[in-house]
Order: sequence, then structure tokens, then C-alpha cells
Amino acid sequence: MAAKTVGIAVDDELRPALDEVVTHFAHGNRSEFLRLAVREFQARLRLEQLHALRDTARSERDGRIYSPDEVTALIESALTRDQS
Repeated sequence: MAAKTVGIAVDDELRPALDEVVTHFAHGNRSEFLRLAVREFQARLRLEQLHALRDTARSERDGRIYSPDEVTALIESALTRDQS
């Protein structure tokens, strides 16, 4: 993986806070901190997407919660239909 330099502007007022979190989370390495931050926020994004998907599914099912056996049966039924 080849790294590319990316310029990011940081306000003077934010600089002490940046230095603090970079020191704590990335041992003073700003590039590593940015990589960690991107991974963290990407994980949060995925969680938000999963919650939205869950909420959509719940609303489509009028809030009904299916047992593991019911979920398995629904999946098997869908796979059988798709193979036909």
C-alpha cells in the first residue's frame, strides 16, 4: 500500500486538542491517528446503517420479533423460491 500525503487544515484553537488526542491514541503520530479516526467513524457509520436497517425491518414487520427458528424457516423458504 502506497501512502499519499493529504493536507488537512486545523484551526489554531483546535490544535491543542488535536495534539492531546494524537499523543494519547497514536503516540504522537498524526497519520496513525487519522487512520484510527477514520476506522472508528467508519465503524460508527456501519452501526448507524445497521440500526436503520433494523428499524426498517421492524416497521415492515409491525414490530414483530421472530424467533431464530422462524428466521431460519424464512431464509430456507426464500432460498427454495430462488432456486425454482
